[in-house]
Amino acid sequence: MFRFRGFILATLIIFASAAMQDAAAQNRADLVREIIVEGTQRIEPETVRSYLLLQTGDAFDPRRVDQSLKSLYATGLFADVVISRVQNNLVVRVVENPVINRIAFEGNLRIEDEILRKEVSLRPRVVFTRTKVQQDVKRILDVYRVNGRFAATVDPKVIRLDQNRADIAFEIDEGPLTKVEKINFIGNRVESDSDLRDIIRTKETAFYRFFSTDDTYDPDRVTFDRELLRRYYLSEGYADFRVESSVAELTPDRSAFFLTFTVEEGERYKFGNTDVAVGIRGVDGNDLSSLIEFESEDWYDSRKVDKAVEDITDRVGTLGFAFVEVRPRVRRNRESRTIDITYEVNEGPRVFVERIDITGNVRTSDKVIRREIQLVEGDAFNAAKVRRSRQRIRDLNFFSKVDIENLPGSAEDKAVIKVEVEEKSTGALSIGIGYATDSGPLIDLGVKERNLLGLGQKLSFSTSVAAEKTTFNLAFTEPYFLDREVSAGFDIFHTNTDLQDTRSLDARKTGVGLRLGYRLSEDLRQNLQYTFEYSEVKNVASNASVLIKAQERERYASKIGHILEYDLRDSRLNPTDGLVARMTNEVAGIGGNVRFLKNIVQAGQYYSPAKGWILSLTGRTGYIYGLGEDVQIPDRFFLGGDNLRGFATAGAGPRDKVTKDALGGEWIYLASLQLQLPLGLPDELGVSGRVFTDMGSSGRINPSNSDVSDTGNLRASAGAGFGWVSPFGPVNVDFGFPLLKDSVDIKETIRLNFGTRF
Repeated sequence: MFRFRGFILATLIIFASAAMQDAAAQNRADLVREIIVEGTQRIEPETVRSYLLLQTGDAFDPRRVDQSLKSLYATGLFADVVISRVQNNLVVRVVENPVINRIAFEGNLRIEDEILRKEVSLRPRVVFTRTKVQQDVKRILDVYRVNGRFAATVDPKVIRLDQNRADIAFEIDEGPLTKVEKINFIGNRVESDSDLRDIIRTKETAFYRFFSTDDTYDPDRVTFDRELLRRYYLSEGYADFRVESSVAELTPDRSAFFLTFTVEEGERYKFGNTDVAVGIRGVDGNDLSSLIEFESEDWYDSRKVDKAVEDITDRVGTLGFAFVEVRPRVRRNRESRTIDITYEVNEGPRVFVERIDITGNVRTSDKVIRREIQLVEGDAFNAAKVRRSRQRIRDLNFFSKVDIENLPGSAEDKAVIKVEVEEKSTGALSIGIGYATDSGPLIDLGVKERNLLGLGQKLSFSTSVAAEKTTFNLAFTEPYFLDREVSAGFDIFHTNTDLQDTRSLDARKTGVGLRLGYRLSEDLRQNLQYTFEYSEVKNVASNASVLIKAQERERYASKIGHILEYDLRDSRLNPTDGLVARMTNEVAGIGGNVRFLKNIVQAGQYYSPAKGWILSLTGRTGYIYGLGEDVQIPDRFFLGGDNLRGFATAGAGPRDKVTKDALGGEWIYLASLQLQLPLGLPDELGVSGRVFTDMGSSGRINPSNSDVSDTGNLRASAGAGFGWVSPFGPVNVDFGFPLLKDSVDIKETIRLNFGTRF
C-alpha cells in the first residue's frame, strides 16, 4: 500500500514539473527578444526605439504596439510606419519624410515672395509633413483674404529629389479682388443708410475707387467699422447704442460680399447735472468745474466726457499731485433721458516708472523715440503724460502704428511702459509736372528723408524748373541739437525769376540760412534765423519805369530775425479748429549793402460748424522801414494773386502810371473770410468747394511821386472755387471777381494751380 501511494506522488510531481517548464517556455516565447528598426536614413534607430512603448524583454501587447505606432506618427518624422512581430522580434519599418530643399511661390503677382515666406512655417532643411503644408496653405489664403482676394486658391506641389529631399511649390491663383457690392443697415431709425456709410471705413465698390482698397472686404476693417459706429452714436447722444451683428455674405461666384450691420440706436440723451467731487486736500472743485466744456441740456457727447477727464487730470497734475485718479460716475435717467455725471477726483495709487521698453523700431534709434516720451525711469507714473507722449511719437511721422501699454512692474508700486511701434517709409523721391498761374508750366524734382540714418534728422533737396521761375533748395534739420529740445538747421537756396510781365525785370537770388528753434511752452514756439543773401536785378527792359531801372545792381543782404508762433490748431496741414498767430521780425544791415527793418503779424481762426464745413478767418499785416535808405523794390510787399484772389500777381498796389510796372508797398494789410464746404461727392474723392471774400491794401510810407499811382485804397474781391486732392497731385481752381479796385489794377478772374507727383 505504501509503495502504491509513493508511485502516485512521484508521478504527480513529474507532471507538475513538466507543466511548469512548458509554462516558462511559453512565457519566454511572449517576450520581445529584439527590436529591429528598418528604413531609417537620417534618423538613428535608437531614436525610433525611444518613441516605442515596448522595449526589449517586455511582453508583446497589441494595445502598446498600437500606441507606439501613434507615437511615431506624431513625431512628424515619418511618412509611413509599420510595426510587426517576426517570431520573438519586434520589427519597425519606417519611411522617413523628406527634408525640404527649397520653397517656391508661383503665380503670386500682388503679394511678394518675402511676405508669403514670413507667413509659412515650412523652411529649407526642415522635415516635410503634410499637416504643416495644409497649415501653410491656410496661412497663405488668410494673407490673400486680408488683401481682399477671397477667390484665391493655393495648390501645393511636392517635387521629390534624390537623397530623400523635396522641393515645395505653392501654385497660387490669386483671383480677382473681392469687392463689397452692397452695405446695408438694419435697425437705424435716426440716421440714414447713406450717412452711416460715410462713417464707416469700408465702402461700396464704385468706378472712381480704383486707387482705394476700402471697397475690398477685410474682416479686421469691419471690426473697426463697428467701433466707428459706436463712437459716432455715443458722440451724438445715443448712450444705449450697440451693434448687434455684422454679417458678410459671399456671393456664389466668390466675387463680391454683401455686408449687413444690425444696430440698435436706443434713445438720445442730454447732459444732466454735472459735478466734481474732490477727495484731495487743497484742490478746489470749482476750479476744476470750469474745465468742463459742456452744459446741462447739451446733447450727450462721450468725447467731451473723455476730454474733461484729461483736462482735470492735467490741471491737478500741475498743482503738484503726481498720483491722481479721475473717474466719471455716470447715472442714466431713462425717464428724463438725461445723464448725470460726477467726476470723482482722488489720489491714485503711488506708482513709479520702473522701465520703458521700446520694440518694433528696426532702423530708428531708441534715443529718437525715448526723447519724445515725457517720462523717464523713476518718475511718478502720469497717464496724461503718457497720452501726450503717444501723440508726440505719432507726430514724428516715422511710424504707421504707435501703441503704448502700461504693464505691472516687479512690485505693486512699479509700472513698465511698453512702447510698440511699426516703422514706415520716411524717404521720398518725387517728380512732378504741373502748371501754376504765377510760374507757368513747371517740372520739379525732390528728394527727402525725414529720418536720416534713423537719427530723426531731416534732409531734403528740391528743384523746380518753370517757364518763369527756377528754384533750388537744400535743407537739413537736427530736431534735438546738442541733445536738447532745440531744432537747428541750415538752408542753401537759389532762385531765378522772370518778372518781365509784372515788373519789367529778372531777379536772381542765392543764399544760405541758419535756423534755431525751441518751445517756450506746449503751444508757443520761437525760431531764430540768420540769412546771407546775394541777389541781382538784371535784364531790366528799356521801357521800364525809372524807379525799376534804379534797382539794376547787385545786392548783399545780411539778415537776422525771429518768428514767434502760437499754435492751437488741431492740425498744421489741414486745420479744422483752433487759432494760430505768428509774428515775424527781421533786420538787415549787419554787413552787406541792404538795410531795413521788416515786421509781419498774421493770424488765423478756424471753426467747423458741421462735418466737412470749415470756416476760416485769416489776416496779415506787414511793415518795412528802410534804415538810412529807401526800401528797395525786391524787399517790398506785393498785393494780388494768391493773397488777393480776383487780382493778378502784383496786380494791386503802387504802380507806375506810364509803364504799369508794379513797384510794391512798404506796408500791407490783408484779410480773408473763407467757407470750405462739401459738394455732395464721396469723401474719398477728395473734392471740396469754397466761397471766399478777400480784402486788403498796400502802399508806400511817403507817396510823393506824381508818376506813381499809390492811393492806398481798400481792394476787395469775392468768388468761389474748388480743390481736388487727386491721385495725380493737388488741383486748385479759384474764380475771383474784384468788388473794390483802382483803375490801374490788373484783374485775374481764374486762378489755376495743379501738379502731380510719382
